[in-house]
Amino acid sequence: MKKKVVIIGAGPAGLTAGYELLKSNKNYDVLILEESADVGGISKTIKYKGNRMDLGGHRFFSKDEQIKKFWQEILPIQGKPAYDDKILKRQKQLPKKGPNPEKEDEVMLKRNRVSRIFYLNKFFNYPVTISLNTFKNLGFKNTCLSGASYFKSLMIKKEEVSLENFYINRFGYRLYSTFFEGYTEKLWGRHPSKISADWGAQRVKGVSVMEVLRDGLKKLFHLKSNKKETSLIEEFWYPKYGPGQLWESVLKKYKKLGGKIKKNSKVTKIICNKNKIIAVKCGQSEIKGDIFISSMPLKDLIESMEKSVPKNIQTIARGLPYRDFITVGLLVKKIKLKNETNIKTLNNLIPDCWIYVQDKKVKLGRIQIFNNWSPYMVKKPEETVWLGLEYFCNENEEFWHLKNWQLKDVAIKDLVSMGLINKEDVLDYHVEKVKKAYPAYFDTYEQIDELKEYLNKFENLYCVGRNGQHRYNNMDHSMLTSMKAVENIIAGKKDKNNIWEVNVEKDYHEKKNK
Repeated sequence: MKKKVVIIGAGPAGLTAGYELLKSNKNYDVLILEESADVGGISKTIKYKGNRMDLGGHRFFSKDEQIKKFWQEILPIQGKPAYDDKILKRQKQLPKKGPNPEKEDEVMLKRNRVSRIFYLNKFFNYPVTISLNTFKNLGFKNTCLSGASYFKSLMIKKEEVSLENFYINRFGYRLYSTFFEGYTEKLWGRHPSKISADWGAQRVKGVSVMEVLRDGLKKLFHLKSNKKETSLIEEFWYPKYGPGQLWESVLKKYKKLGGKIKKNSKVTKIICNKNKIIAVKCGQSEIKGDIFISSMPLKDLIESMEKSVPKNIQTIARGLPYRDFITVGLLVKKIKLKNETNIKTLNNLIPDCWIYVQDKKVKLGRIQIFNNWSPYMVKKPEETVWLGLEYFCNENEEFWHLKNWQLKDVAIKDLVSMGLINKEDVLDYHVEKVKKAYPAYFDTYEQIDELKEYLNKFENLYCVGRNGQHRYNNMDHSMLTSMKAVENIIAGKKDKNNIWEVNVEKDYHEKKNK
């Protein structure tokens, strides 16, 4: 008899788990329960009047060959130029037998990575690079002061008990305060001094002033480097119609293998018996299973369990913080920023995929330019610019409860004040709100190991994904947690440490704990 597997959540982690399990073994009956009417989680793509919106921006890049193989299995890499590459005669190395994005939809594009920081009405490379442009933008005085500040950080190291100290040790106080402090506080709603250094260890892998200097010198003297850092990628893959297209395709393949899904099915209760989960409840329906894979937020998971959960575990789970965010899509005739790079674009649009906004006078945190992610994300890419304005907040804040038209007005006001658009050039707008988008690293997060230890006692429960592990993973890491879980299930492996260890900086933690 087939074992029944119940998967909570149809985001990247949940869909990966379901598809990989059925693809690898036919002895499972798999059901995915999804709270919303859509799949893909925060990696879904919103469709609006012929334009498409990517929530958060998702580059398809990974060092893991298993992940890259998965993506190409679902959407093969383009073999012919995309619309904008063809018009602009941009050359790229493409596989000979790949699909033509101008004729086929099931295709992954190769795109150039351009991300910059907008600060003092000037563009700085992200991550910060050593270049004449950087020195020119900072000015001679600030450059000298930043250098002195950095050398001071080399001589006097701070104990890395916070994200602030983590950044200061790697960049010096002045660069930290210029490029990290304000944006980080916008993102998390907390000052970096109140945030765990774990977040920095995960998200700023190998990037420091010394790395930036080495990279700058190598480029200056045309030296080759064998080292590639995730934060410094120059090219990435991207589905023709956004990340949601990939997960909709995974769902189709999952169903063909016999997988089932119930949408609009929020798990409200988890029924336990000693060290096992025996069923979950969605409304009045009780769904039994042999194996449970959860990508729901840890806070909700514990709350859904019976009252037998120890009080200290309940306290830790309730205290785990999240950051919600709002994307305001603005369709405009044009933007006022000039493309002063050597990268050709349609209508000479600036080439950035997204722009980090350091200006403390506006609440706006980041700007997506969907034309540059894929020309097929925009109905009329040569006539309009489709922007995504990202605001980070908490759902209990007044900002979260503003009406859509009010949020539109805030977004327009921010862009006008920054000199990016003219108000009269706005053609249309669309608003999306996402709860629990970013698991945060403060409050009871320091006690998360106790929570993990408790959950590991349930032998048929596997926690995967960003929210399922309360870890700010990239999409590939979330997928890897599910792949590890599937491997364990098929092998009958009880130890789940390999799942929790995905995207954990072992060397950093060992050093920090000494």
